[in-house]
Amino acid sequence: MIETERLILRHWQDEHFEAFADMHCDPTVMADLGGPVTINMSKEKFERYRRAEIEHGIARWAVEDRNGLFLGYAGVMPRMSTEHPLGPHHEIGWRFKKSAWGQGYATESAKAALSHVAKEASLADILSYTGPENLRSQAVMARIGLVRKPSLDFLLPIEDDKVWHGLVWTLP
Repeated sequence: MIETERLILRHWQDEHFEAFADMHCDPTVMADLGGPVTINMSKEKFERYRRAEIEHGIARWAVEDRNGLFLGYAGVMPRMSTEHPLGPHHEIGWRFKKSAWGQGYATESAKAALSHVAKEASLADILSYTGPENLRSQAVMARIGLVRKPSLDFLLPIEDDKVWHGLVWTLP
């Protein structure tokens, strides 16, 4: 568990899943990734995060307010697939319920997650990426000290005829 001034970052528990899945069904929250996902896709992602905690000791954390209300997630996720355009890497990322937007939770929790990884995992390179239209995440990336690295930008097929353009940011 990681505590910040306003937040608690916890390892995933079964009781987090319903709010996690609801967040992934919100078209506004999921607009940057092509829209809402199914319950099965949410379950796959949820289980992937839980496995990463066990297998790698790092993953996304469930982010709650001080009253235990699920707000979203943040953390460093190992991406070990050689099929990703960037190859194996570690990515800092976050996603929050719309009701939690604009309150600095993404910045606060991402900073805490980066600090935790710096102490516990000694990772040299941590990346973050988002689409060109996601100005909110780009602002968080700048606030947590990442710098834009256009030479690492990539394209990722997301549907038969659609491609997602990832803008990449790195630690300096």
